[in-house]
Amino acid sequence: MTNSDGYHDPFIARTYDLVVPYRHRRDVEFFVEMARAAGGPVLELACGTGRVLLPIARAGVPITGLDLSPAMLAVCRERLALEPPAIQEKVHLMEGDMRRFAMAERFALVLIPFRSFQHLLTVEDQLACLQRCRDHLKEHGQLVLDLFNPCLSYLSDERFLEVTESEPEFILDDGTRIVRQNRLLARDLFNQVIDMEFLYRITYPGGRHGSIAHRFSMRYLFRYEVEHLLERAGFQVEAVYADYKKAPYGSQYPGELIVVARKR
Repeated sequence: MTNSDGYHDPFIARTYDLVVPYRHRRDVEFFVEMARAAGGPVLELACGTGRVLLPIARAGVPITGLDLSPAMLAVCRERLALEPPAIQEKVHLMEGDMRRFAMAERFALVLIPFRSFQHLLTVEDQLACLQRCRDHLKEHGQLVLDLFNPCLSYLSDERFLEVTESEPEFILDDGTRIVRQNRLLARDLFNQVIDMEFLYRITYPGGRHGSIAHRFSMRYLFRYEVEHLLERAGFQVEAVYADYKKAPYGSQYPGELIVVARKR
């Protein structure tokens, strides 16, 4: 087995959009709707392989994507190259850190989809990112944070530390078969950090087996903590949703924690 540095690993970047739970996420339409309403230009932080970015460009909205991973951006550029020229012209990609980026352009909307903000493990890093977002927004521009809503039983029940869940198998074009398993490795309740592992079990054509472990940490945030961070960073919260159909926060549990805020 090999240990991977995750999102910088070319294998994980190239299989990212094939993982079954990601293929069926229902968030893309929500972000496209937000982008259309804002009118552009849009900035997506941690744009990855373009799962959200490309549909926004196809909707006719100019979008810039920033990501720290060269491997993820390489896949995004390959996918973008398959699009018509009119869509390619809508997209600008750049490598960078969401805590420290600087651009001349100002945006009507900044998106941080699919938990990416939760890879920032300290308040200092979170505020640095939010300040960069605010500085790159036009007057009264909007920010959308897409977080998971913490589930108290998942954080407190020791049985979750003993469970390994397997996702449905997916198959690459060359016949390689992959099953991804996920498990909770540890919980730091004081710092609100969970340590996770994705284990890719691989069966190559011909029957040879291998595996890659992607280990990472995420910081979970509660609703009013997020609102407080946004207030400190110069934003006013406009809406908090429990899902991508804009159901009110608290209407389902645990649901999502999707926050829309506007630059003050």
